[in-house]
Amino acid sequence: MPIEVKEDFASGRSALVDASKHTESVSLAPDGERTIVVARGDLFSVPARNGTPRNLTKTSNAHERDAVWSPDGKWIAYNSDATGENELYVRAQDDKGQPQQITSGADTYYYQPIWSPDSKKLLWSDRLQRLRYVDVGTKVVTQIDQDKYGEIEVYNWSPDSQWITWGRPEENGLPRVYLYSLASKQQTAITDTWYGSGEPVFSDDGKYLLLSSARDFKPTFGEEEFENVYRDMERVYLVTLAKETENPLGPRSDEVGKAEKKREKEKEKEAEEKKPEEKKPDEKKPEAKKPEIAKPKKPVVVKVDTDGIQNRIVGLEITPGNYRKVRMLEDRIFYLRRTIGDETGEEEELFGERDKKSHLCVYNVEERKETVLGDVNDYQITFDGKRMLVKVKKDYAIIDVPKDKIETKDHEMKIEGLDMQLDRHAEWKQIYFEAWRQMRDFFFSPTMNGIDWKAMRDKYAALLPFVNHRNDLTYLLGEMIGELNNGHTYVAGGERPETPRIKLGLLGAEVSRDPATRAYRVDRILPGENWDKHTRSPLTAVGVDVKLGDYILAINGTPVSTLPNLYDALIGTADKQVILRVNSKPTDAGARDVTVVPTDNEAPLYYLAWVQKNIDEVSKKTGGEVGYMHIPDMGRPGLNEFTKLYFPQIRKKALIVDVRGNGGGFVSPLVIERLRRALVMVGIARNGVPRPDPNDTFLGPMVTLINEFSASDGDIFPYRFKTLGLGKLIGKRTWGGVVGIRDSLPLVDGGQFFKPEFALYSKDGKEWIIEGHGVDPDIMVDNDPGKEFRGEDQQLDRAIQEIQAELKTKGYELPPVPPYPNRNPATGG
Repeated sequence: MPIEVKEDFASGRSALVDASKHTESVSLAPDGERTIVVARGDLFSVPARNGTPRNLTKTSNAHERDAVWSPDGKWIAYNSDATGENELYVRAQDDKGQPQQITSGADTYYYQPIWSPDSKKLLWSDRLQRLRYVDVGTKVVTQIDQDKYGEIEVYNWSPDSQWITWGRPEENGLPRVYLYSLASKQQTAITDTWYGSGEPVFSDDGKYLLLSSARDFKPTFGEEEFENVYRDMERVYLVTLAKETENPLGPRSDEVGKAEKKREKEKEKEAEEKKPEEKKPDEKKPEAKKPEIAKPKKPVVVKVDTDGIQNRIVGLEITPGNYRKVRMLEDRIFYLRRTIGDETGEEEELFGERDKKSHLCVYNVEERKETVLGDVNDYQITFDGKRMLVKVKKDYAIIDVPKDKIETKDHEMKIEGLDMQLDRHAEWKQIYFEAWRQMRDFFFSPTMNGIDWKAMRDKYAALLPFVNHRNDLTYLLGEMIGELNNGHTYVAGGERPETPRIKLGLLGAEVSRDPATRAYRVDRILPGENWDKHTRSPLTAVGVDVKLGDYILAINGTPVSTLPNLYDALIGTADKQVILRVNSKPTDAGARDVTVVPTDNEAPLYYLAWVQKNIDEVSKKTGGEVGYMHIPDMGRPGLNEFTKLYFPQIRKKALIVDVRGNGGGFVSPLVIERLRRALVMVGIARNGVPRPDPNDTFLGPMVTLINEFSASDGDIFPYRFKTLGLGKLIGKRTWGGVVGIRDSLPLVDGGQFFKPEFALYSKDGKEWIIEGHGVDPDIMVDNDPGKEFRGEDQQLDRAIQEIQAELKTKGYELPPVPPYPNRNPATGG
């Protein structure tokens, strides 16, 4: 039978679009009059207040990114894949002339370039863990470092362009700060191996190197268990580069004449600042001139005495936390600070820490005083040190460098109307090849699991002409990366039509319709934790008088008998008050009205009910001797569930650990560390009973339940459990995907693309473990779906059977108290 589909392929048409919806980065011009915005793979020069944005690149077929303005205001440097590889380019900021390709022969992914203050060189790092700079005029590339332990993420120039500083990952996990002299081509370690240090930057006058370093040790002790963690360990530190430079934070002494010199210096500074603005009161205002671009500063010569430099470090007396984006202007030091307190109320994210809300602060060295300027997500100060770009949530503002609280209300910089003529097919082709390169450069195995990766690129590229929707591209990328036969190869997101979702109000109950009256009978009410907004069960809330067997007759005055479905009346009612008319029988006589607040998600309630059912089942069948806990994932929620269920049951005689359906994460080492604690001695106090020491030690046998949905770190947990001899694994072989990922690199349309980067092999060095196979159970049990649907859990039943058998041979009771000591010399003690 012939089928004809008439389609005008609107989803693939070229169109004029606003690229600001996909903004990647914003970089401030050296005088603060404009910014360079990377949006949807194009570069836009955007005015601070007046004027129209200019699209400098107009390239749907290339991804321009990491754009930065040269200190002299003339050039924009950026990364681009116009050649099919990552290369550095420079182009005129006024869009005159052609862009210059500065590097060639790229063999990996490039990160953010940084201009030298003389606007002659570019410094950048890459995925091969190199740090290099290129002379823009000669295009000669010089390698400074290549690290074995990680990528070099933070690097900066000295104000005279003759020194480079960076933070290098080290073998012990504590990064160090280094200096490199362009003249001598020598490296010098500025910090030692005892304390992690990073975020290095030179002061604008070249006298100091500033950095953040974790040197504050104040343990936080756990309430649920005797454990400690260290948080908020960093402060900002200064290193005096020359031996003769005085300690700016050293002891002070008031001396004769010192105050007068200070006043003279301040007067000179004020006169210098007012000089350009001097004019007679009746003088006509001159014609508006173009803003001056980055007035030349007085030449700075940076002197570094490497001898003893590691001892010339002093710290600001400020609140310990996490510090980044340090900048020192004269006697003021700006920085961003986050502390553990800033995490309160924030959504938990595995990635994206650097763009979260921070406190923008300034420390006045002369006054030895810190001022908190306000809460921002990021900031930049112009090269001339006079203006500042601040990002607050997703909005930007350009302000004068503040001395007190920041005010952005009248200084907003609108990033909108970034018009570009989008060729969707060219963009999809660019995304395809960039994703292919990212996997080539980041995949853990340089052999690409034995796959001819170029052949795979060409094989699936043959289908690119037929891609006519972002979903087509996502499918094509998924097929290509699927050829690697590896877990954690994910592709998602991208620009596709947004479908608004109206939340349905849910009652946390199961109901059935009475065929005669069409009223709804309450057959089951899910238990909840009504002190927690995420696990509250609406019909169990205090004051809600609804019981099993009651009938729902009307919702907000609408009889349910007139509705095709109960939920028609609950559309859009999640977290809003709803009036239910209920009765013990399906008639209005004697009915009552109750006010409930429906939830938008019943999944947590079903999960709680399932876990509690298992706890009750285990307790019933073992006479209360055996504990049970389920860990749903290996993230923070899963660690919370472990903590909630493990410590209340720590004195049980045996334990069933259930990681079936565990979605993975990163906390399995923490869970295993708690489970593997060993008894060392027994403690007792007057009028007390014997207690294990360490106190948080589980004494009895354990088993773990696994299945084919135990994934990622949910794979790794049972491997650790089995390897450490903690007990048997029962159920089915796990998923088998353990090569780890991190945050996605940017794609032009906001899509996400994940590369498996961090792999595991056996401690004897003979094989790659878990990936592609999973972890085998000691006892294989496959739940019958029919029995499971009826509430029978054969895997759990077998775990109960095994743990009861082990209790007979591996059960442990603390020994009785020995005779109390006699230490009386008179009685021979």
